[in-house]
Order: sequence, then C-alpha cells, then structure tokens
Amino acid sequence: MSISKSDSYAAAGVDVTAGYASNNLIKPMVEATYIPGVIGTLGGFGGCFQLPAGYTEPVLVSGTDGVGTKLKLAYLMDKHDTVGVDCVAMCVNDIICGGAKPLFFLDYMAMGKNVPERTAEIVRGVAEGCKQAGCALIGGETAEMPGIYPENEYDLAGYSTGVVEKSKMLDSSAMEAGDVLIGLASSGCHSNGFSLIRKVFDIDADPEVLNRYADRLGKPLGEVLITPTKIYVKSVLRLLDEGVAIHGISHITGGGFYENVPRMMKEGLCAEIDTSAYVLPEIFKLLSEVGSIPMRDMYNTFNMGIGMVLAVPADQADKAMDLLAGSGETVCHLGVVTEGADAVVVK
Repeated sequence: MSISKSDSYAAAGVDVTAGYASNNLIKPMVEATYIPGVIGTLGGFGGCFQLPAGYTEPVLVSGTDGVGTKLKLAYLMDKHDTVGVDCVAMCVNDIICGGAKPLFFLDYMAMGKNVPERTAEIVRGVAEGCKQAGCALIGGETAEMPGIYPENEYDLAGYSTGVVEKSKMLDSSAMEAGDVLIGLASSGCHSNGFSLIRKVFDIDADPEVLNRYADRLGKPLGEVLITPTKIYVKSVLRLLDEGVAIHGISHITGGGFYENVPRMMKEGLCAEIDTSAYVLPEIFKLLSEVGSIPMRDMYNTFNMGIGMVLAVPADQADKAMDLLAGSGETVCHLGVVTEGADAVVVK
C-alpha cells in the first residue's frame, strides 16, 4: 500500500496514508475478536464469515445503530475508547431480543480528519464490545470527509448479524398473564437521550460542567455519562442454554419503557412495572431535578436504570434470576404480565 499516495488529495484534506496507518494500528485489535467462522482478515472488499454448523433452519437476525450525540462527550473529554462499546451494544442488544447469537460486526466511521491514534482508540472500544458480545469484528470503513465534519469530530455506526434456529426464535406467542417481568440493571444512561442530557446540563456551552456533581454522583458528571452501554448477550444466551423459557425481551433504549416494552408484548396483555422494585440511579434523579423533567417523560426517554426487561413463566423466575445474577447481572422482580388493553403500565 505504500505506493498509494496522492499529494493532490491530501491538499484537499484527505490523507490516504493516514488510513493505512490506522489499519496497521487496528489490525491486532480486530484479529483478537476472531471466533470460529471468520474467513480471511482485514484488507479485502468484504468481511467473510461461514455460517456455523448444527442448524437445521438457521435464521439470520441483523441490527444496525449508532452512538448518537453521546459522541459530543467523547469530543469534549477527548476520550474515544468507550464509544465503540456503545456502538456494538446498541446492535447486539437488539438482536438478542430475538434469541439470536451475534456472529459478526462491522463498523463505519466518518470523520473530518483521520488521526490514526484516535481512530485506533475508537476501534479499541469496538473490539472490546465484540469480545463482550462474543462476536467477531470482521470489517469496517473509515471515511475522511473534510467539509462535512470538523477535524476533531466523527460519527460512528455499526451493523451486526446473528443466527438462531427458526424453531427457537423468541416472540410473544407463549406470553400469558402471570408471567414475571425481570429487570436487568443498566450501567447508566447507555446511548440514548443525550440531546436532552446535553440541553439539561448545558454541556455544549459549558463543558466544565462535566467535571461537576462528583459529590452527589460519586464521580464527575462526564465520567458517569460516558460509561459505556451494558451488553447483555452472554447472560441471555446462558438462560436459553439452561432451558429457561423466555416469553419476551425488550431492550430499553430511546423511548424508554413506554416505547420499548410494548414491542415485546402479546396483544391483550399488559406489562405492569413496579418502579419501587429497584433503586433509581442518582444520575436520573439529577436529570429530572436539574431539567425539571416530569417522571412520565423520564420513563419515556431514558432506561431509568433498567437496560433490558425479560418476561418468563412465574415458575421459572427464580431460576432465571439466579442464573442472571451468576452471570454478573444485577436483577430485580420488576413486575408482572396481566390482562389489559394497555401494553405497559408504569407505577
């Protein structure tokens, strides 16, 4: 690749040699995520993955997402090694809701200027997210786009594909009144609602606020907010491997409880959620107070400390909660499924 160089393109703001330097830095990180099924390595025009054996009717489940305006914190804090975890999490946490095991991931980065060391830090987070999800990072794209992005800013998005046996796909068909709702604790704000968060704390105009509220939160605001999204894949897969019947899973992202829980519900059934079943994290109390945000809006915007909700049969709830706790999750008996026209009731 050393023969590829364009002084004319560099004068226009695109340095192709920076891309080669980035690839050299990230290649070991990428290869460290490889699992059985990966074919080849970086440098081709497409990432290749062989479908695992043992499936009678394999169904591929795919998801794509980005990090959103949480990236503004990465710029301001000059911390770029965690947003990649967010990017992976937002994709793999979605596809596990269908019972699919993530196989591989690809990322897309667009930036004003490719700084190889910063690019490598971003990919370090992506690789870490893939390791947490048990999938391989098999490719990606870095686009240098001067005039679209400022030199010190970038966007990050990704795509993941998983596989599940058709007969084992998760849906709400078996859900019934009396099923128990289990809440899995989030690691914080995850990667949604940051346009409102930035407005509440006036972060764009006063970046120094990121160093405040340490006494109340136990650490500076910025450190709390940039905490990466929890990845639940391995914990959910363990439940399935242990034979727990999951009647529905909801990944609590943008839209909070009111938008996401109904997506897993069977028609005619209602998820009654008891918010007193767990301790509301301090960051959400602070957001509500500083921004004068009604609690109804809070639960319709943020995860409020619960990153994933599972519906399981009542007679399997204790087993499920024990297995989840054994996988390192903080869990709670969040509520119950009842008959009713409202898909979700938050009390």
